[in-house]
Amino acid sequence: MADQAPAAETEAEPSTRRDPTADLLDILDLSGADGAQTDEEIFVGASSRQPGRRVFGGQVLAQSLVAAMRTVEPSREVHSMHGYFLRAGDSHQPITFGVQRLRDGRSFSARRTHAYQNGVSILSMIASFQEPDDGITHQDGMPAGIPEPESLPTTAEILGTFDHPVARAWAFERPFDIRHVDSPLYTSNTGASEPRNAVWMRSIGPMPDDPQLHRAALAYASDYTLLEPILRPHGLSWISPGMSVASLDHAMWWHRPVRVDEWLLYVQSSPSASGARGLAAGRIYDRSGQLVASVAQEGMVRIPPA
Repeated sequence: MADQAPAAETEAEPSTRRDPTADLLDILDLSGADGAQTDEEIFVGASSRQPGRRVFGGQVLAQSLVAAMRTVEPSREVHSMHGYFLRAGDSHQPITFGVQRLRDGRSFSARRTHAYQNGVSILSMIASFQEPDDGITHQDGMPAGIPEPESLPTTAEILGTFDHPVARAWAFERPFDIRHVDSPLYTSNTGASEPRNAVWMRSIGPMPDDPQLHRAALAYASDYTLLEPILRPHGLSWISPGMSVASLDHAMWWHRPVRVDEWLLYVQSSPSASGARGLAAGRIYDRSGQLVASVAQEGMVRIPPA
């Protein structure tokens, strides 16, 4: 959220809104480029416009995965990725993605992707892909007592009447419907002062039947709300005066097949915060209780001196 709360209320204008799902599919549809002069295979992607011009981190993660996927045998699905956010990207400029083929083994492939703007890296990521295989199976169970997503308010219902560019973008332009199980932190922090958070999420519209595309889109959505369990125990919200927040790195593991156009429960916790950094971890379940992915991220959180 921005540095100050939305001040006035106004009626939303549905006729002027873009289709968020179509926008997501457009930004994940990278174009090829000539990379003959480098050791990288080059792709180019557009950016989704943001009120503050800073590129949404989940977008760069998802696009970097798509670029890597383009260089791997289709039968091999991404199962893990580890990335570092190096610089803030400009959402008014395209992003170039350079992919290096690190390894192609009998069962696994590894790729490194760098995302560039203005000749410098804004993200560096390594992803691993695997041929389908069978083996032992177990998982952490889905938490009990979670309310159904249909019983929870949408972000549009919470923020849709605020006359503020960030509020409008979060309410109407995000490609995912995000519904907080706990009291949301958009404008205040009134819930329990505990380092945990949970949201239901799914894409606004249906997605194509492409398993890799769903995994990339899940990487996009995994960057939503993940730093909130760091803020909760300290009474902070997204409009706390003078607060500065940024994602530093992001790791993700895909465990089972997933569809992002069906409801997913994103359970988050923060085991530690110190040195102006906080660590957050997340588990993503489908509605049947299958653990489909795990996530970890460290974020910078700076607040003014007391």
